[in-house]
Parts: sequence; C-alpha cells; structure tokens
Amino acid sequence: MREWADALLAVLAALVAMAVTATLGLWAAGAADLPEGAFLHVVAAVVVIAAGGSVDISGRAGGLADTSGQLTLMPLSVTLVGALVAGACFLRPLRHRPVAGTGALLGRVARTVVLWLAGLGALIALARHTFTLVPPDSAIDFITGLLGATPTVGFAAETGPTLLFGLIWILGVLAMALLVSHRAPLPAGLLRPQRAARPAASAMLLLLLAYVVIALVVGLVVAATRGHPAETFAVILLGLPNIAWLALGLGIGGSWEGRVEGPFGLPMPHILDAALRGSQNTTLDVSSLAEQDGRAWWLVPVAAVLLLAAAFVTAMRSPAGTRLWQYALHLGIAFALTLLVVTPVSEIVARLALSVLGIMEIDNLGGQVVLHPHVWRTVGLALLWGLVIGPLGALLASRVRRRGETPTRQAPPPAP
Repeated sequence: MREWADALLAVLAALVAMAVTATLGLWAAGAADLPEGAFLHVVAAVVVIAAGGSVDISGRAGGLADTSGQLTLMPLSVTLVGALVAGACFLRPLRHRPVAGTGALLGRVARTVVLWLAGLGALIALARHTFTLVPPDSAIDFITGLLGATPTVGFAAETGPTLLFGLIWILGVLAMALLVSHRAPLPAGLLRPQRAARPAASAMLLLLLAYVVIALVVGLVVAATRGHPAETFAVILLGLPNIAWLALGLGIGGSWEGRVEGPFGLPMPHILDAALRGSQNTTLDVSSLAEQDGRAWWLVPVAAVLLLAAAFVTAMRSPAGTRLWQYALHLGIAFALTLLVVTPVSEIVARLALSVLGIMEIDNLGGQVVLHPHVWRTVGLALLWGLVIGPLGALLASRVRRRGETPTRQAPPPAP
C-alpha cells in the first residue's frame, strides 16, 4: 500500500499543480468571464491539452448557420510545471534506496501510470461544455434576427487520443526523471547506459530551464514597465516555454511558418503578432523577426553562449578520458533529440469561423492563428551546433577537475 500511496501523491501533486497554473493563466487572460459556468470546464480542458490530450471544438447557429473551430496548442507552462512536479514526487521515495530491482521499479512506474490515466479520465469527463458565443458588436443581432438562432460553441476532450498521448506523456516524464537523476536507484543493467547518457541529458534539461528563467525575467520586466500586466501574466502562466523554446530554435537558425488573421489572437508577444499578421503565410526566422525589432538578432549569441554553457556542464559531468569527438557526438545527438521533442509542440493552430449556409462567413466572428515549425531543418541545425560546440565546452572544462576525478600524485624523488 505504501507504493500506491507514493504513486497517488505524485499524480495528485502534478494534476493540482497543473490545474492551479492553468487557472491563474486563464484568469489573467480573462477566461473567468466566460458565460454559463464554462471556466471550470475550460481549466480541465487546458490541463488535458497540457498532458498531450486532444479537445474537439464544434458549434451551431440554428439550421442555416454553423460555427466551427480548431485548436492545436500545448500550454507548455502547464506542461512543464506538471512534468517537474511529477518527476520530483516520483523520485522522492527512491532517493534513499541504494539499488532498485527491475520488478520493483517497473511496479512503481505501472502504479503511477494507472493512477495518472485515471486522473486524466476524470478530467476528460469534466472537459466538455457548450456556451453562447457573444461578440462585442452587432453581428449577434444580425444572426439572431435573420435566422432566429444564437451561435454556440462547444468543446469536448477526445477520450482515445487523450489517454494514448497522456500515456506517452507520463512515460516520457518518468523516463527523463530516471535518466537525469544522479541518485535514482536503477537496476544494475541500466546503470552503465544511464551514466553515459546522463551528462548530456541533464545539460539539455538545464538549457531548457535556463531559457524559461530568462523568458520569465523578461516577462516580469515587461509586466512592470510596459503596461497590460494581465496579458503578460497570461503568457507567463500558459505559454512561457512556448515562447522561450521558440527563441532557442530561432537562435540556432530554425524557422516556422504561419499567419495571424482576424480580430482575435492567442496570448503572444506583440512582435510575433506583428511578424505573422496578414492574409498570407509568413516564414518566421531571426531575420523576419528583426524586421519588427532589431534586438531579435541577440537570439543568436544568446543561443551560442547558453549552448556552450551546456557543453561545459556535459564535459564536467562526463567520465575522465572522454575524447573530443565523443563530446561532439554526445552533445550533437542530445541537442538534436531535445529540439525534436520541443519543436513540434510549439505548433499553434487556432481557428474560429461562423458561416451562413456554408457559404458566407462573418469575418468579425472568426479568425485564425497558425504557426507550423520546420522541424527537420531545426533539428538538423541543432545537430550541427552540438557537433561544433560540444568539443569547445570540453576544452573549456579541460583545466577543471571533474566530479569524481582525483588529482594525479607525483612520484616522490628517488632516495640519494
């Protein structure tokens, strides 16, 4: 029963942390004013999406009109909080064990996964609602008067995809926690591969967190000096890693493609909205961003310095005797895999439309925000950056005694 209690604590702590973060972010974004008691259901939907789930959007406006919508957006602030809390709580009962058997470790993982899926099941039941769409102009009067109907929008979490991707999410979180922890009591057969992979993996985690911390500081400064603090805190609490890790990809030369149309948008910095707004797709990279604000070029040296720091950390934690080409390979592969994970989840697809007879669309009741990453270009560049900077970090660390390395003693001079 103790193992079940530990698993339940990890799952509940992660879900509560995610729910609190989502609630605060949605409240800052103004979602507390949603009609017909929708707020609690929207919070559940955001947590579902943050855990890798999927939410379907649909609507009606009488027999002659339809509302339609699509949302693909992972609120990575909520995701990151849940992953850190789940990983820390999962590792906490294991920290004083010298070695765990394979069966015991798999049992702990299985119990955590079962309870996590049960928690997602409860959120799936809550993450569904239908409410009236009330625009801030006379369009609603037009629809009501002409068609005798009021447009409604509904959403519901999709059970199958949510449970499937929620399973992948929790397994990935637990695997990463065991990989980067130097005190995880792994079975003997897993110790050697963990020791080989942990230095670069933990350095990549620190790199991602460093970007989030820098973005947090910038966000707090913006909230304090430029007004609109509620909007800024909405970005921080819902999508801060989305922006931070987008900056990482742009800094190494990656690119995205998208556009922003219509009167509505998702919480995002003004520079991104300005760069993407238009009726045609726009390629988003450092140069196009610099057309809006020349300070965007600073993303390149920031990426270089932080990746060099990650290479230094990797070298400091690697076994003595590791060769330069191994540092290059380790950091290149680790950085490429990191970008392979974080780049696809930066995709944004948000559309809302109201059409009459399936032909005439009412523009002031619709819009879209679309941002698709060029995944393989970004991942390929990450591999190249890692191959180049990995050895540089090792050279910087070459004069510093590594963890666990003992200095070489000089032999005493021979007796006369």
